[in-house]
Amino acid sequence: MADYIYTLETRLSPDQQKGVTLVLDAAKAAGMNLYLTGGAIRDIITGFPIRDLDFTVQGNALKLQKDLERAGAVVGDADNETRTLLLTLPGGVRAEIAMARSERYDKQGKPPQMAPATIIEDLRRRDFTVNAMALSLNEGSRGLLMDPFNGVADIEAKVIRVLHNYAFLEDPSRMIRATRFTTRFHWPLEERTQARYESGKENGYIEYIQSSSIGYEIEQLAYEDDPQGVLKAYEKEGWLKVLNPRWSTAKVDTAGLGALMKTRQQMNELGYTPEVAPAVLYFLTERLGEKDISDLRRAIPRKDLVEAWKDLDSNAHSLAKRLSGKEAGTPSRTWQLLSSARPEMILFLAITARQQAVAQKIKNFFTKWRQVQQKIPLPEMTELRITPQIPAYPKIANDVFLLLLDGKLRSRTETLKFLKPLAPPPPPPPPPPSAKRGRGAKAAAVAAAAVAPPAAASGKPGKGKGKAAAAPATPVPVKSAPAAKPVVPVKPVAAERHVAPVKPAKPAADAKVSQPASAPVVKKPGKPAKTTKPAAKTKAKANSKPKKKGK
Repeated sequence: MADYIYTLETRLSPDQQKGVTLVLDAAKAAGMNLYLTGGAIRDIITGFPIRDLDFTVQGNALKLQKDLERAGAVVGDADNETRTLLLTLPGGVRAEIAMARSERYDKQGKPPQMAPATIIEDLRRRDFTVNAMALSLNEGSRGLLMDPFNGVADIEAKVIRVLHNYAFLEDPSRMIRATRFTTRFHWPLEERTQARYESGKENGYIEYIQSSSIGYEIEQLAYEDDPQGVLKAYEKEGWLKVLNPRWSTAKVDTAGLGALMKTRQQMNELGYTPEVAPAVLYFLTERLGEKDISDLRRAIPRKDLVEAWKDLDSNAHSLAKRLSGKEAGTPSRTWQLLSSARPEMILFLAITARQQAVAQKIKNFFTKWRQVQQKIPLPEMTELRITPQIPAYPKIANDVFLLLLDGKLRSRTETLKFLKPLAPPPPPPPPPPSAKRGRGAKAAAVAAAAVAPPAAASGKPGKGKGKAAAAPATPVPVKSAPAAKPVVPVKPVAAERHVAPVKPAKPAADAKVSQPASAPVVKKPGKPAKTTKPAAKTKAKANSKPKKKGK
């Protein structure tokens, strides 16, 4: 399971992945099971470009329309009979959401009787094995591939195979679709499928094709990578006359169509993804009459595609007029105008522009002016701390580019002179290190004491507990006095106050070596000696002599 989900996530574009998430959220909110089906699964497995997303839900797909429109989807058509939505999801992703249904054909040429069904029954009504697969997107079965007719094997064998013997009889448009697939993939029909295809042609099955199927096949021509090649195959098989009696390859603007595909490839390399379907239909029907073009537009189910096709000429004329006026009087203004225009309009105008000045500006937009971006002094901007991390960076970089484009900054020196006032102030110096406390300070003091000169004793009494010293204080013997006061260890002083060194006293036998022993106590004659508490916490006594009993 996980392999197909991984393949799905790696093969879909970011916009297509967002589209899958959007439809999945809407289906969950409606309580419907959702499956990715048909050509999307075929293209994911084969590695061919994923043209659109086909979804199937177990339920009425029309109930998802409002939620999807609120999320930014544009509905091109809603079929109440088949419960199907034709959408354009955010990012220009084409999608179809259909109700899982079964179909039964009672009579040739008549629409089938449809009823809600399971996903497996829905796969049985489809045309070819390579299109009869579904991938579950539901919790608990996410990533499960359903392939009841072994379509994966036919993909590996690179053949087109119908599901059953009456496939072409029930829906004659499948013969047109078979021709389109064999032309696109360069896969042959499977042997028995080829025999049924020839039988369908001889027996005139195509006469019973439904008008909705004709419109669907006309629309699919617009999304082919080689529409002219498919059109030639249609003409050879006799299907082009079925789509329109007066349509032929002679009515196609071959030069315009070739330039369209070439320019689209150049734009793709620059990061643009224009929708070329309206322009493809424009050049495919360039020499057809107005009535024939109207008939073709009326048959196409996606009304948003039809509207884009109709408005192509007028929108391109409006853009050309703006490019000829003061709005595009300088290279920088022209760049800003074309950067804000729709890629589809730029693509179409690049081929159909009759004014040389307009065509040259579009050519400079794609070639000459983009080379000016290399003159932006990025290393010097980094030295001036003008980096993408600051909020004003996009505006500064764009201003420099536009000035370079107009020739107002002619050298690197002028560019740096422009940039220096825009540089952010230097960052403040780091704060001084705070004074160390606790164990760290004690360890630092001990380390400093290891290299410092020995400290002299001080006359001030003190316990010295928890304080580091340069050297242990040496107890000094004191003569007897009338008032016997105990002598305590002296407090170490700073290293710079030097006094005469004294002889060290011998430490007690049971005292710890790491800590100094307490100073000896001078006893008063006739009275017991009193000892002071040791400086360090040790169990040994400072004086090893036994005490005399008191009176």
